[in-house]
Amino acid sequence: MTDLSQAWIDAMRLGHYDRAWSVSEQVQAARDPATRDDPSLPYHQRWVWDGRPFDGMDVLVRCYHGLGDTIQYARHLPTLAKRARSLTVEAQPRLCGLLAGMACVDRLIPFDPAHPAKPLACDLEITELPFALREPPAAAPPPYLHAPAAALPAGTIGLCYSAGEWDPARCVPPALLEPPCAGGPAITLVAEPTALPVLNPEGCPFDVDATAALVAGCDLVVTVDTMIAHLAGALGRPTWLLLKHEPDWRWMPGARDTPWYPRMRLYPQRTAGDWAPVIAEVAQDLAERYATSMPERDRP
Repeated sequence: MTDLSQAWIDAMRLGHYDRAWSVSEQVQAARDPATRDDPSLPYHQRWVWDGRPFDGMDVLVRCYHGLGDTIQYARHLPTLAKRARSLTVEAQPRLCGLLAGMACVDRLIPFDPAHPAKPLACDLEITELPFALREPPAAAPPPYLHAPAAALPAGTIGLCYSAGEWDPARCVPPALLEPPCAGGPAITLVAEPTALPVLNPEGCPFDVDATAALVAGCDLVVTVDTMIAHLAGALGRPTWLLLKHEPDWRWMPGARDTPWYPRMRLYPQRTAGDWAPVIAEVAQDLAERYATSMPERDRP
């Protein structure tokens, strides 16, 4: 990791956004324009915006990163739409149904890596929007995505223990999540069968729209750091996020809240790889939540 990369991470974690954008300006100034949207690189390693103006322009927002990244940064699309002449978003096909509900988007097209959309007057990658707009998270708070709520019993908790194979350290052994199931009805938000005592032991559908409906119907979502966390946060649902000891740059180590999602509570590991104390704390907090009263949909 370069010194500039670490300086950016430190500034973002501390909420010093002007400092982070200053670092981004330095990075942008040092780039070779010939490497813009470089086809020799994997999409997630490319940079797109070269600093050109987008006010009054036809703008294309490309989504080159993960589903969670697109969901996290979609909050900035309404601001961009107010400044652009038109706004086209090239998004992962699995997200197109969810993003279609954003009235600010003039045209939504599925991203085909083999045939990417042709450039417009100004192209940006969606993770570049905070820097381009100079817009901090608090200026674009949730809920900015919406989904019809699935019909679930009152007090239902949504559980997600898997973050995929690329970072196994984020995943929680499923059996550890049995205690959170004890206080009331629970569903799994993982697309695989489970032995947990949940309402849907066959697993959650591998479909973002169906998953969003389940999340919207939950009183609380307890999840590891994955797309589900961003989906729940963007929908404005109360969310408890289970974090590994050295979390992603988005989360401040040791913090219990985050400016990205005001209704999210963070549960970081105290020791790398040790989930048991984290789950014990979650179970205790859930017991207190249920002891006070039945969960209410709008309680943080």
